[in-house]
Amino acid sequence: MITPQSIWYSVQRQIRTLILICLFPLIPQVYAFQSEHPLSGRRIAPVMGVGGADWLDRSEREAEENPEGALEAIGIKPGMVVADVGAGTGYISLRLAKRVGPSGKVYAEDVQPEMLRRLRQNAAEAKLNNIQTVLGGEADPKLPANTLDVIMLVDVYHEFSQPQKMLRKMRESLKADGRLVLLEYRKEDPSIPIRPEHKMSVQEVKLEVEAEGFHLDQVLETLPRQHILILTKAKLN
Repeated sequence: MITPQSIWYSVQRQIRTLILICLFPLIPQVYAFQSEHPLSGRRIAPVMGVGGADWLDRSEREAEENPEGALEAIGIKPGMVVADVGAGTGYISLRLAKRVGPSGKVYAEDVQPEMLRRLRQNAAEAKLNNIQTVLGGEADPKLPANTLDVIMLVDVYHEFSQPQKMLRKMRESLKADGRLVLLEYRKEDPSIPIRPEHKMSVQEVKLEVEAEGFHLDQVLETLPRQHILILTKAKLN
């Protein structure tokens, strides 16, 4: 016997089923993001949005980070093909473009379209035409395979929500002798005025990055506040 109550229960079941069907495609995305790294237990920092773009271009940054000194120490040369992952407004990308020159190329990657728009504007004003912007994803920077001499991660690796997947994809994009270079504020130094989740220790980088097929080849401590961590591709078994 069909009653108003049974009809109501049937409608409720159909509504719940419809809600689950609509939400199901979103479930993998929700669980894909990590709050901490499974190996080190490091808390993953939130991504800086476009509202923080002015901070990226602050006048004090040159004294605090010495970007030209960093690129000199890393050995960025004319003719190189390099990537700036998490490029933001292009603070490092523009410097890379000047150093690699017309015979080189810079892939400037970011996950935020507005950051890339500002980067293109800054590159145009600087009359640099050897920069190609790339809209990447949270798990894939979408860089060309076996192409890059150097991938730069300047104050950005600690914000990767899916660091293992990003590292594997970046490894594929490096040439056989390519280098992955991280600049990270020194977590070992509590006097550096940056929130702890936006710093990294050498030990954390070694543990996390070497697990994805890299070898920590060199650590340079020539900058005022940051480690320069240079990694090469390890041989996979």
